[in-house]
Amino acid sequence: MKILVLKRDKLGDLLLTSPLFANLRQAFPEARIELLASEYNAWVAKGNPNLDAIHAYPRVRTGRSVALRAVGRQIIQFTKLRGNSYDWIIVAQGEDSPRAIERALWLRGQRMIAYANDSSRYGRRLTDPLPPPETGHEAQRLLGLLTPLGITAVLKDEPPFFQLPEGARHEARSWLGSQGIGAAHYIVMGLGARRARKQPTTEQLVRWVEHIYATYGLQSVFMWTPGASNNPLYPGDDAIADPVLQASPKGLVPFRGPLLPALGLIWDARTSIFPDSGLMHFASASPGRVLGLFGDTKEFAKKWAPLGADSRHLIATRVSELDDAVVFDALALLLKRKTD
Repeated sequence: MKILVLKRDKLGDLLLTSPLFANLRQAFPEARIELLASEYNAWVAKGNPNLDAIHAYPRVRTGRSVALRAVGRQIIQFTKLRGNSYDWIIVAQGEDSPRAIERALWLRGQRMIAYANDSSRYGRRLTDPLPPPETGHEAQRLLGLLTPLGITAVLKDEPPFFQLPEGARHEARSWLGSQGIGAAHYIVMGLGARRARKQPTTEQLVRWVEHIYATYGLQSVFMWTPGASNNPLYPGDDAIADPVLQASPKGLVPFRGPLLPALGLIWDARTSIFPDSGLMHFASASPGRVLGLFGDTKEFAKKWAPLGADSRHLIATRVSELDDAVVFDALALLLKRKTD
């Protein structure tokens, strides 16, 4: 049996797809299971033992511009994949995604599974349409796509699978050495949520950094998405980070760097604190796990909470409304964990 899983979306969304790969492999140990994802996020699944191949398609659009060369490369790649005659193609989106469905239909698998609000728009080409779920964690929604294959899967209390890229930890430890910080002698405190209600305030961050240093003697490696908030490709958090840097609380060590060493820092940290973001999901896969902060409804948090029984998350209408004592109690539980 040949199965192709097609996944769009962001980095964190692909991390949440790892339980689907695991359940496919458990149900069909002899099957060939492949992933088709964007060059932007396909690397997240590298090293996953439940995948036999990963196909990364080039991004055609960047902002408003279209790369014609990428269009040509994508057509060639998809034509080759269509020749593989997949038995099943799974559109691994937790809700209706017309663009992903059309891309999958072009590949012409014998059977195709997808969530669709209106399956009639695709005709018989979409052989196994499913009604999009209204509730549940995103990873559990993805597992629901396996029902046409006879798989009834329940989401386990396990972190997502992620293999830290080669060199990421080396870069992180080199930076830590330059700062005089040892592995596991710090926590990571990050920004990374695009909406104001999901971000902690400057005052909160300053108090948290000072508390962590005074109580545990741990420094806080403070990281954020570099760049301006009006960046059309990927909004940055420089404007939010600057007041924290100016306050310069005791124990704060800023890191304004690229993603891979940032992941290495997360992997060597005692634990991490992140608002709802892709980095939060990466941190949930790390040995130190994560305290996720949600400034939204409980239903939203139920859909996107960090995976794994060891991680924690807190919910408020706005993250700025979280009481320090609640944050410190949740953090204490994470710091008591024994990490590898």
